[in-house]
Amino acid sequence: MFDFRLQVFHAVARRLNFTRAAEEMFISQPAATKHIQEIEQYFKTKLFERNGSKIALTEAGKTLLRYTEELFSIYRKMELEIHSFAEQHKGMLRIGASTTIAEYLLPPALAAFKNRYRDLSIVLSGGNTEHIEQLLQRNEIDFGMIEGQPKNSLFKYTPFTKDEIVLVASGKNPVTKKQKITLKELQALPMVLREPGSGTLEIITKHLKSKGIRLSQLNREIQLESSESIKSYIANSQAVSFLSIHTVLRELNSNELAIVDVQGLDIERQFQFVQLHSGAASIPVFFMNFIRHYNFK
Repeated sequence: MFDFRLQVFHAVARRLNFTRAAEEMFISQPAATKHIQEIEQYFKTKLFERNGSKIALTEAGKTLLRYTEELFSIYRKMELEIHSFAEQHKGMLRIGASTTIAEYLLPPALAAFKNRYRDLSIVLSGGNTEHIEQLLQRNEIDFGMIEGQPKNSLFKYTPFTKDEIVLVASGKNPVTKKQKITLKELQALPMVLREPGSGTLEIITKHLKSKGIRLSQLNREIQLESSESIKSYIANSQAVSFLSIHTVLRELNSNELAIVDVQGLDIERQFQFVQLHSGAASIPVFFMNFIRHYNFK
């Protein structure tokens, strides 16, 4: 309903990369550039400073980004509230969520959902991606929310939000002083990894393989089963680990942990709903629509 050009601007402003923004919006890079130029012409001001292949927001661009965030938030709330007039929502909802989602993304969204729809009862089961799919297959949950890659033909997978996996270390670790490290340097660092069956480990394995690196080539120091235990470990050691950006926001803000950039390695993924192909009842579908419109930050 809102202007598509503003959606393009929002994507470019968040990523500061025309190519990635164009891919996200399913348009060509020249089309994305044209939309930005049209907005700049309309306001008669520059929104981005361009320095070779790099771009940065101007003060006008930062202002427009703030307003587009507010507009999109209002739109999400409007759509949800108007749709809610169509039916009542009562009953029990059984959700399975893999570890990162259950511990970091879902709680505030659940609180917002329950605040609005108090007649719904919610039961949340956690575990790694493999475990959540097993619960779904045994009909112990209505649907799942996972971080692994779609791979089981028994299920239907639907993306609901994006995630980025970053390499992190203690803020006191000397490696954080480097602007970037090479893939060869990465292999020498003591590494903490998640357990088999973890969606995070699966996506890390896939991206490293694309760069010609096997997990066995990493300097594995220890294997732990939760982001919290990994964060505590690396905060008190010289080890590093790959973690979802959503799991380390508080520690990054306090400088307890820091991101280590790896040259040529960008790990992005989609968090997915997973359902049986037979479909879901009206309540799960309604909740999934709520989550799609929720502003994860």
